[in-house]
Amino acid sequence: MKVTDLLIICSCLVLGSLGKPQFPEQEKDPKFWNTWAQKTLKNALTLQNLNTNKAKNLILFLGDGMGVPTVTAARILKGQLNGQSGEETQLEMDKFPFVSLAKTYNTNAQVPDSAGTATAYLCGVKANEGTVGVSAAAVRSQCNTTQGNEVTSILKWAKDAGKSVGIVTTTRVNHATPSAAYAHSVDRDWYSDNEMPPEAVQAGCKDIARQLFENIPNIDVIMGGGRKYMFPKNTSDIEYPGVAKHSGTRKDERNLVQEWTDRMKDKKGRYVWNKKQLLSLNPNDVDHLLGLFEPGDLPYDLERNTETDPSLTEMVEVAIKILRRNPSGFYLLVEGGRIDHGHHEGKAKQALHEAVEMDRAIGRADLMTSIHDTLTIVTADHSHVFNFGGYTGRGNTIFGLAPMLSDIDQKPFTSILYGNGPGYKIVKGARENVSTIDYQENNYQAQSAVPLSMETHGGEDVAVFAKGPLAHLLHGVHEQNYIPHVMAYAGCIGQNREHCRSRSGTASHATGRLPWSPLG
Repeated sequence: MKVTDLLIICSCLVLGSLGKPQFPEQEKDPKFWNTWAQKTLKNALTLQNLNTNKAKNLILFLGDGMGVPTVTAARILKGQLNGQSGEETQLEMDKFPFVSLAKTYNTNAQVPDSAGTATAYLCGVKANEGTVGVSAAAVRSQCNTTQGNEVTSILKWAKDAGKSVGIVTTTRVNHATPSAAYAHSVDRDWYSDNEMPPEAVQAGCKDIARQLFENIPNIDVIMGGGRKYMFPKNTSDIEYPGVAKHSGTRKDERNLVQEWTDRMKDKKGRYVWNKKQLLSLNPNDVDHLLGLFEPGDLPYDLERNTETDPSLTEMVEVAIKILRRNPSGFYLLVEGGRIDHGHHEGKAKQALHEAVEMDRAIGRADLMTSIHDTLTIVTADHSHVFNFGGYTGRGNTIFGLAPMLSDIDQKPFTSILYGNGPGYKIVKGARENVSTIDYQENNYQAQSAVPLSMETHGGEDVAVFAKGPLAHLLHGVHEQNYIPHVMAYAGCIGQNREHCRSRSGTASHATGRLPWSPLG
């Protein structure tokens, strides 16, 4: 251990302690904690009066890869971005009155992927990893196992019930999470026919982009990335002309965007591909919106061009303004999809800023809806092998160093670490000394225990936050596929509607006259 390295660490710790107190002075007084706890208790007692209204609107916020450690770290980051120490901060999702845990395993996987999990929390049945909108009887990549094994999603149940429906994501609109809302594919990677084996195309299997427009032809709002999968192969992208990797991919020569535009021209349909076009729309004049803002995924929020690319919050606001005009209500799926990508790349700073942005979107939706008629759920599809520790002091920057050196190699380490991933680095036969690099840089890859080109998912349960009508049905520990059954029951859509005979806006389950089956 060099003396200079030790001085760097010590100076960082001293400066950190001088910059802000270890903790607020009021926290020394027991009265502070007792008063806070009593106020929390008083609020909790009000929850005994359960909200048994019928849910006119249903919103699912899905933080892809947003395990509990990510939620906690994002909370601290949110507070620190606002000049606080962070730990005592409340995320918008923290304010939801009901919290439960979901078991995320796929039918054939202990540690799941985003496709099988999406089928669970959207279609209500657990499925194999890598497949979307099909039951576990379907086998990944085997086209001939598709037919007869399709399962429908809550988005379709809502559409069939007369509600408006929408999908908003920061990934491609034909990525794993959103695709389970409309597609039936034995392979999540079949984005367009270009990514499919020829034999699958010849056997009649459809690519996911095509299914977006054909399976449920009148999805009211679709926003995200994935533009290149909608255009004929080698068609130059409108935003990145001449950049081959962004050009169209479709071998069937179909222009799905033009087909959609033609079909919607007399139905108040609008297609937009940049932020200016999106924000210049009058939502009262739009019944159907297709927004494709990038050829692939949207950029990380930290790298987003704020002039040309909309934020998740901006997309959610426009979506709700359009969808809420339907007197029968709406179903909206919102995915903070790049939390997952940041973690896979070992870039915790990118992942956590994505989580904070999704929390902003949750706050915006809260301002635009009411708990009296809107059931809102926030959850994750799975976790990651991401964590933070090292006995850091109160207010320590979430991206900072632990306050001690390793007693094995006598080197500093960051609080944030991964169990595996691309951050594993050996320099001259030993672990890299993080004090010699900028570990707070946006794309810094946090150290990992095992070297992998891509960090993996984690297998632990994920949190489910709920508020609004019948949110209390999300309690305890449940299978992940339980989620859409609760949402459908609350909204009187799908298979279990016997309790919906009451016309007063309060479903008759409140009286206990009819039995309630969680699986319909």
